[in-house]
Amino acid sequence: MNASKLCCFSLVIILSCLPTNAGKGSDPLPAAYFRLLEAGTAKVEQRLMEEPDADLKALEAREGWRHFPYAILAPAVLYAKRHQANPRYGDAKMLALAIRIGDLLASENEKGVYEPRLDSDWDTYMWLETYRLLERELGAERKARWRRGIEQNVALLVTDTTERVDFPWYHSPFIGTSPNHYAQWASLLHLSGLVFGNREWVQLGARVLRRFAMTEQSPDGFWGEHNRSGPTTGYNHLTLTGVALYYEHTKDTAVIPALRRAKDFHKNYTFLNGTVVDVINDRNRHWGVSAWGQFAFTHFPDGRGYAAFLTGFFKPETLTIDQLGRLAQDALYYHEGPIVSAPQEMPRYEHQMSIPSGIRKTGPWQVALSGLMSTQAINSQFYLDRQGHISVFNKKTGLIITGANSKRQPDLATFSETLMGRTVHMPISTRLQMSKPQDRLSLAYNTFFSDLYVPSPTENELVLRFVLTGRGRPAEDPRLTLQLCLQAGETMETGAGRKLTLGSERIDLKPAEIGGWISHHGWKLKVDPTAQLVWPVYPHNPYSNSAETDIRYAVGALSVPLQLKSQEGRYIRTNEQEIVFVLEVK
Repeated sequence: MNASKLCCFSLVIILSCLPTNAGKGSDPLPAAYFRLLEAGTAKVEQRLMEEPDADLKALEAREGWRHFPYAILAPAVLYAKRHQANPRYGDAKMLALAIRIGDLLASENEKGVYEPRLDSDWDTYMWLETYRLLERELGAERKARWRRGIEQNVALLVTDTTERVDFPWYHSPFIGTSPNHYAQWASLLHLSGLVFGNREWVQLGARVLRRFAMTEQSPDGFWGEHNRSGPTTGYNHLTLTGVALYYEHTKDTAVIPALRRAKDFHKNYTFLNGTVVDVINDRNRHWGVSAWGQFAFTHFPDGRGYAAFLTGFFKPETLTIDQLGRLAQDALYYHEGPIVSAPQEMPRYEHQMSIPSGIRKTGPWQVALSGLMSTQAINSQFYLDRQGHISVFNKKTGLIITGANSKRQPDLATFSETLMGRTVHMPISTRLQMSKPQDRLSLAYNTFFSDLYVPSPTENELVLRFVLTGRGRPAEDPRLTLQLCLQAGETMETGAGRKLTLGSERIDLKPAEIGGWISHHGWKLKVDPTAQLVWPVYPHNPYSNSAETDIRYAVGALSVPLQLKSQEGRYIRTNEQEIVFVLEVK
C-alpha cells in the first residue's frame, strides 16, 4: 500500500455555517433511498452517454464526481434489491450500467491508475459489494476479471492492518492513520474474505472490528481519533459504517450495544439542518449531512426516524457521486420497522455526555456547549485545538455563533490570555452542569475562570451571560471572543447607524461603530459596550495546513476585553466582570 495513504485524511465536507433550504423528503424510507438512487443513476447514465470514452481521471475531474466508482453500487442495488418501493428491480438497464462501470474499474486497475487514487479502498468496497450482488450475472470471464482486480487491491491492506492489531489504542498517534481508515480496511478485508472464501481475511477483519465495538468506543458512542477525550464527529460516521457492516454479515449480537450508543450520539449531536454539531469536533470545522452508515441506525425505531430526517436533506439535483454510493449502501441494508421521530423534529430535547459536553433544543433554538479539553497535536495539521466552547443554531436563520475549533489561531478562541510571552487559548479545567432552568459551562484558565449561564430561551430571544472571576495577577490582553457566522454578500447593520455589505474587504469595527448591537441575516445580537468586530477572519484548513481562502469559510470575530485587576489581599475576585449577549430572532 502507498505509504502516503497512511496519513491522508480526505472527505468532501459542506459548510454547516451556510444556510440551507433543505427539508424533509416526501417519501418514507426506504422509498426515498430508491427515488434518490434512480435520479443519481440517471445522471451517471447521461454522463457516460455524453463521454463514452472517459476514463476515471476525466470522470472524477468534475465537481461532485470524486470517487466515481461509488456510482456502481446504485444501479446494482436497484437491479438486485427486491422491494415494493423499488420499480427498477430486475431492470436489465441497471444491470448493464453496473457491469459497464465495473468493466471500467477493471480496465483502470489493469492500467495501474486505480489504486494510486486517494482512498481507493473505499471505491473497492463499492466494487466488491456489486460483485457480491451480481455474481450470478457476470459470466465466468468477467467474474474472474473483477475478482482478480478486487483481490489485488484488498491484499494491499493485509500488512498494514495486521501490524496494528495489538497496538495500545486505535488512535492516530499510535496507528499512524485515522481510526476511520483502519475500520474501513478491516471491514473490506472481512467482507472480501467472506465473498472469496479467504478465512485469514475474515478473521483479521473481525478481530479489528470487534475490538472497535467492544473496546475502542467511548461510553458516549463515539470513536476518538486523536484520543478518547472527545469525538471527531463527522468521521465517526465512517468508523460506524465499518462496524455496522461487520454486524450485517455476522449477526454478532455483541456489537448491537455499540450500534445503539453510536445512534444515540449522532441523533443528538446533529443541527436542525442535518449537519454535524461543530463545537465538539476536533478535526473539522464544517461537515455536511452524512449519507455514511445510516443503515446502522435503522436497527432501532428512533434510528429509523433519524435516518429519515437526514435523508430528507438530499436532493436529486444536487446529489454527489459519493453520496449516491453511500445511499445505495443504506438502501441495501435498511431495516424496516416502527419509527420514532428524530430529536430535531421534537419541540425540545437535551443530551449531556459523560464528558463535559451537551446540547439542548428549545423551540427553534439549539445550543451546544463544550468543555472538552485535549492535548495539542503540534506536529499534526489535522487535529484542531479544542478552543471553541459554544455554538448557537436557530431554525429560521441557521448557525449564528459557531464554536468550531481552529489551529494556531488564539484570536478565534472563546477565551485567551497572554502569560510570559505565550498566548494561552485552551482551558485547564472545565465543568458542564445542565438543568432545565439554566445550563452552566465553567471554563478555568491561568488567571481567571468563566461561568457561562444559558437560561431557557423564549421563542424569539436567547441570552448568554458570562460571569468572570479573577485569580491572582491578571494576564496581558485577556479577552472573550465569539465567532459569528456572517454571510458574504449580505448586509450587516449596527446600533451606531452603520450599514455594510459584507465582502472580502476587511472590516474592523470599534465599540463606537457597533453601538451596542449588530443585525444580520435575520438575527440581532445585543453586545457589551466594549465589543469589537473583525471581518473576515479565515480559520485553519486542516487539509491545506493553512488558512482558508474562500470567503464562505470566513467568520466574524466579535471580541470583548476582560477587565481584570489585582486587588490587595484578594487572590480570588468573585464575579469581577459580567458580559451579556442577547440574541433575537423575530
